[in-house]
Amino acid sequence: MPDRSKDRRRALDLLFEVDQRRRAGERVSLSDTLTDRLADPAGLKPQRTYAAQIVLGVDEHAERIDELLATYSAWTLDRMPAVDRSILRMGVWELLYNDDIPDGVAVEQATNLASELSTDESPGYVNGLLGQLQRLAPTLRTAEAPHGPEH
Repeated sequence: MPDRSKDRRRALDLLFEVDQRRRAGERVSLSDTLTDRLADPAGLKPQRTYAAQIVLGVDEHAERIDELLATYSAWTLDRMPAVDRSILRMGVWELLYNDDIPDGVAVEQATNLASELSTDESPGYVNGLLGQLQRLAPTLRTAEAPHGPEH
């Protein structure tokens, strides 16, 4: 499996930026920001394929991801440290919507990012919340699977 750590970090940077801009009242689209970065050769860091896949996946499933975080967290989304919120969104997307990443790897990578970039308590919090969602993932995935026509 390719090392996707740098891609996760790039995706996290963009998720965090857009989250902060929205909280400051700016009407900004995650996918449009990604498109702008991909088109700008002078951008800070080029977005690689997996980074773009994460960003677009989180954007596509944002409502459900935030619903799950709000449901299973002891904290509201607004109370979470901003970087943790972005890490958790990425982790939930990898757990539930990316079949190429083993669940344990998704949790481990998110926990590593929290260790590197957030508060001393964040790794345990991220690991605990994603671990809970990992245990529920089979049920959550089944609930999200497209259903055929009703009879």
